[in-house]
Amino acid sequence: MLILQGRRVRATALRLPEAAGPRAAEGPALRFLMVGDSSAAGVGAAHQDEALAGRLAQALARRLGQPVGWQLIATSGHRSEQALAAIETAQLAPADVLITSLGVNDVVDQVASSRALAALDRIHALAVDRAGVRLSLHCAAPPMQQFPLLPQPLRWFFGRQAAQFNAALEAAVAGHASRRVLHLPRAMQRDAAALMAEDGFHPGPRGYALWAEALADQVVTDLGLPSRSMAT
Repeated sequence: MLILQGRRVRATALRLPEAAGPRAAEGPALRFLMVGDSSAAGVGAAHQDEALAGRLAQALARRLGQPVGWQLIATSGHRSEQALAAIETAQLAPADVLITSLGVNDVVDQVASSRALAALDRIHALAVDRAGVRLSLHCAAPPMQQFPLLPQPLRWFFGRQAAQFNAALEAAVAGHASRRVLHLPRAMQRDAAALMAEDGFHPGPRGYALWAEALADQVVTDLGLPSRSMAT
């Protein structure tokens, strides 16, 4: 039943494009590198200004009082190993912070957590070595049991798999002072469906804004940066 449901979802799902707009910007205050899948690429938002990377740049700029620099390396459908291959061949700009948004496609494609986490380890190491990253924030997989696109029991199954991936991710980074796991804000976990795009699988602009504010708070806290203003 799960296999049949998965095939049906792949065949009939609404496919939204990645957000339009630039994938890099200059800024003197702080620089972040975002690596990931369709959510990092902004599927569900029309433009990067409304997507995760753009919203995060805006949120950090408000807190720090000046523009931040950023670079986005993300492709719809990428698993962690594919994201690793993308960053291996990319020209990385200097960055203070690495943010990864990966895991959903590993869950959907039933990739072993050990393989996905090994790829995340390598992404972190490359970002440190080649971009000078001081802090890595790994976004946890979302509550897939709330995704409207997925029928039951496939929705329940992927929700359980996502929770297991998150537990393994937490264990993998435990004890690493420069690495953190960031779970989605409570509002997104509690009301995931209401904050999603029309495809029932990706965040919409309101969801990306909430997610970005949580990331900005974590970056400022973990790096001990002075903050001029907080989110309203």
